Amino acid sequence: MALSKEELKEKIIEKATKSPKPQLYIKDFYKCDPDSKPRVVKNVANELVREEKLMFWSSGSTTMYGIPSRIKKDD
Repeated sequence: MALSKEELKEKIIEKATKSPKPQLYIKDFYKCDPDSKPRVVKNVANELVREEKLMFWSSGSTTMYGIPSRIKKDD
């Protein structure tokens, strides 16, 4: 059974915080809830960006997600 939206948000933030890499692909968050469809996970991740709990990071060719404080520190 898929996680609730709030539970999924918590899992995504936890993964982004504990990951050894400061930036993560959206596909890295799919593992937070294998029962949720990829579109649901992406919508929740984008909602976290709007809430400023995550931010986008671009390498020029790809867009990734990360915790704002971790990304700014590693630039």
